[in-house]
Amino acid sequence: MTDLTVCIPARNEMFLKNTIEDIVAHIEMDTEVVAILDGYWPEPPISDHPRVHLVHHATSVGKRAGVNEAVNLSCAKYVMKCDGHCSFDQGFDRKLIEPYEKGELSPDTTTIPRMYNLHVFDWKCCKCGNRTYQGGKPQKCEACSSTGDFEMFMVWRLRKHKRTDFARFDHDLHFQYWRDYEKRPESKGDLADVMCFVGACFFMPRERYLEIEGLDEKHGSWGQMGVEISCKSWLSGGRMVVNKRTWFTHLFRTQPGFGFPYPNPGIKARPYSQDMWRNNKWPKQQRPLKWLLDKFRPVPEWTDEEVRKLDSSERLRMPRMRSDEIPTGDIAGAVASGETKHAPSKGMVYYTDNRLDREIFRAVQMQLRRACNGHKIVSVSLKPIEFGYNWTLDLERGYLTMFNQILLGLTNLDADVAFLVEHDVLYHPSHFEFTPPRKDRYYYNENTYKVDAESGQALFYYCKQTSGLCAFRETLVEHYRKRIAKVEREGFSRRMGFEPGKSVRRGGVDDVPAERWMSPFPNIDIRHKHNLTSSRWRQDQFRNQKYCQGWKPCDEVPGWGRTKGRFSEILKGVANV
Repeated sequence: MTDLTVCIPARNEMFLKNTIEDIVAHIEMDTEVVAILDGYWPEPPISDHPRVHLVHHATSVGKRAGVNEAVNLSCAKYVMKCDGHCSFDQGFDRKLIEPYEKGELSPDTTTIPRMYNLHVFDWKCCKCGNRTYQGGKPQKCEACSSTGDFEMFMVWRLRKHKRTDFARFDHDLHFQYWRDYEKRPESKGDLADVMCFVGACFFMPRERYLEIEGLDEKHGSWGQMGVEISCKSWLSGGRMVVNKRTWFTHLFRTQPGFGFPYPNPGIKARPYSQDMWRNNKWPKQQRPLKWLLDKFRPVPEWTDEEVRKLDSSERLRMPRMRSDEIPTGDIAGAVASGETKHAPSKGMVYYTDNRLDREIFRAVQMQLRRACNGHKIVSVSLKPIEFGYNWTLDLERGYLTMFNQILLGLTNLDADVAFLVEHDVLYHPSHFEFTPPRKDRYYYNENTYKVDAESGQALFYYCKQTSGLCAFRETLVEHYRKRIAKVEREGFSRRMGFEPGKSVRRGGVDDVPAERWMSPFPNIDIRHKHNLTSSRWRQDQFRNQKYCQGWKPCDEVPGWGRTKGRFSEILKGVANV
């Protein structure tokens, strides 16, 4: 088995030879190229190379069919489709494969390399030497007005100022660039979720491509390829990211006399695509289109009314699905009257400012790995860490940063229910056994003991804190988007507080109520010199005594044993079990 097969559907490609030679020159893994010569022989011809395989069709089979054929011929672990007019970063294959092999990306993830525009050539005037940027052959030289000969002058270089990381589709399911998305916290990190892409290049495990049934040739030869792969990736229960650690370049041909090598797909591809995804008709679909719009909300040009119409169509489709196929928390109707009908999936958002004693850092992470019961952990840090699926934000420590970290983690968590977990809390496994009974509530585990890291002194009192928060992910995403917007607009205030659940009238963000629950065994909130919030060890430090009900200083924590005078031993034991 080779590592990667690069699949190139090619028809009337002027620069296929350049593309293949560029790929071969920049690979670092066991990578091969399979090019489908779709109804033509390339000129100039492709040089013989042991890593390059050519398949010729006398009559064109179409771009989609060409990609599917190349994947079927592959025996590689991973496949990548690219157009026949692209160039690549050094080691692009290694940089695309590594996140999967290291566990940063799950096998159901599609990857899009960062894209730049490719400057392939200029037209050079044979009389005065003036050069005109690539496109259709000029009729007249702009410098000397000559109408004589022009020759193609090869450039073949990346245009650094023409970069694309994020894209979307509009209400007609038409691809659109989305540069404003880079302002969102969810866009940060080397591996960031992306809603859609242009279709020129994508990468995934070969088994995943076969699982999602490749490219649907009922669309026609081409058109809507980016939308199709995007919807299949997300709505099958998977994910799609842009990998900013590597890049490819793409030649865009949209000028008169310099257009697409394949015939225009006409009116077939987009209506077929609209009917498929707006009406949730794909048989392997686990999420509705509305789920994707909610994940990336707000999406320009998608009005609330349009999204509501999608919501209505989803409910009409529900009776046609078996009950055990209904993806909990994703499709409208899976939650009725605010109560869950099926066991939802769970995950954790772990956030850290990277300012923590190494002993505590390690103990908390080791305990989380044991306590999470196999549920997905997404970590968001200010410096890279090897824990869960990690994203980093290049921001200074602070309240707004913390809120942005939480939102970034939530938007990258593929689960119905989210537990917010902090880097300085020891979580008991019983904490994650809880399942929120309602979607329209925030739930706080108030069975938490505070323990001083130096002395081991323990203290209990009832309190709702973010480290004990659990709720449906969609509810939390909505809250933190509003919270961040409010803080950016008005600044943070103690009246607003840190915890969701305070009504707007009392200075909060929304009117979703909060409820208390108690796990069978408590968590330990470690108080140390780098806590973002201050510690209070006396009741008279509270201006309102209602916030310290159940006050009980103690030397030990139920289920954990004696902490006073031996807390360092507990941390070492937890870290080394």
